[in-house]
Amino acid sequence: MGVFYVTTPIYYPNAEPHIGHAYTTIMADVTARWRRLCGDDVFFLTGTDEHGLKLQKTAEERGIDPKSFVDQMSEVFKRYWSILGISYDRFIRTTDEDHVQAVRKALMKMYSKGLIYKGVYRGWYCTSCEAFYGPGEYIEEGGRKLCPSHRKPLELMEEETYFFKLSQFEDYVREQLSKDIVHPRGYAREVLSKIEREGLRDLSITRPKTRVYWGIEAPWDPNHTVYVWIDALLNYVSALGYPDNTSRLEKYWSVAHHFIGKDILWFHTAVWFAVLAAIDLPPPRKVIVHAFITLQGLKISKSVGNVVTIDALLQRYGNPDVVRYLLMRFSSLDKDVEFSAEQLDAAYNTELADTFGNLVRRVGVLAKKKLDGVVTRDRVDPELETSVRRAVDRAASALNSFRFSEALIAIFDVFREANAYLNRTEPWRSDSPNESLYNALECIRIGTSLLSPFMPRVAENLARSLGFEIGPFEALRMGAGEEYRVSEAPILFKKIRGGSAS
Repeated sequence: MGVFYVTTPIYYPNAEPHIGHAYTTIMADVTARWRRLCGDDVFFLTGTDEHGLKLQKTAEERGIDPKSFVDQMSEVFKRYWSILGISYDRFIRTTDEDHVQAVRKALMKMYSKGLIYKGVYRGWYCTSCEAFYGPGEYIEEGGRKLCPSHRKPLELMEEETYFFKLSQFEDYVREQLSKDIVHPRGYAREVLSKIEREGLRDLSITRPKTRVYWGIEAPWDPNHTVYVWIDALLNYVSALGYPDNTSRLEKYWSVAHHFIGKDILWFHTAVWFAVLAAIDLPPPRKVIVHAFITLQGLKISKSVGNVVTIDALLQRYGNPDVVRYLLMRFSSLDKDVEFSAEQLDAAYNTELADTFGNLVRRVGVLAKKKLDGVVTRDRVDPELETSVRRAVDRAASALNSFRFSEALIAIFDVFREANAYLNRTEPWRSDSPNESLYNALECIRIGTSLLSPFMPRVAENLARSLGFEIGPFEALRMGAGEEYRVSEAPILFKKIRGGSAS
């Protein structure tokens, strides 16, 4: 049994999550569930990033204190993740006391090493990103400097701050980026190219408390609060008990896999690798970076205002597992994916309703009608076995390299092979079709087990209806199933006709 640690970014809870948040979180959840299916000891972390100027201002606008506001909003995130079946082991909040203490200890360690110094920062700031942008990073239009992510005007700021000696780690960061940590590799080359052009500049890591009071106090100066990005990044180790729980940290940190969107790549590589080195920890095992879901060419974002809500997809398809499936079916790590309701509907109807749903329905009906619902182990069709084994191997390879769309195509090849096999053997014409139905049910068992990380509730319910167990991975071979006791032939998916599934 292996050990696996998987994380999402922690999200700003200034508004409810949208499909961009769901996209990253489902990727991480599919990976966590897949590794569990393979028998690994998995720790899965997600949460909310609850400090900083943006949340402070949002709370002030609503006339409540920031803590009350983030208390409310963290529950909203938890509710959506519950609806979507996100199987996290911990939901961390940066207002959690153990996290606050871990941040203070980490920063004090950096300070005691002489890696933090006082100075003055002057630069262009985006409140939505909680980040400064220098020449070459911002967009200039009509004499205005705009945020490259949100296209909102930047604010020129000058203030007293404490700097982290990020420049001191330039060679180290370059070395780590040359290793196989960032996936896909093209993203590492982007960061290296930026370092080549600009070098690593020392990073402002505090804000004057007079401006940003909603944050963790700098342990050496109570007049400053910790920059929200430094606070947030440290959640990945505070959740493991840094610095006190050394056994837990040693167990999981060496296999840390961060899932992130490409817009936060810089912080999760150049900055994070340096911070980790400063507190004597190695970089994560992997940083898995995905491209954006776009709408009319722009990244889906609360700040831009082109949000597609999770509720809209839940209402349209009526099943959270379908939302999980469709977001992963067209997912991509290296290419932006344009949101298309027509494309999602087509996949729902042809793949879920026709290929998978019709297979389950007709096998279930035949098993009940012809064999009183009891299908026993029988001869395995060698041609079908070969096809299924190849599809399983392709799906496993794709899941191990985070190619979720390719994995789903391979999984549905199992169902397609089963449908073709039924058409060849025509069990509906036989008085004793046990062999044919056994082979088809084996395909359903194997395919559904592989599908379970994507559609966990659908898989569990189907396994109950047809009388089989989900997984483990080593059992996903033809002939491993002993007997099926089919209690019902469920209609899994109703086709989309106009407005919603009906």
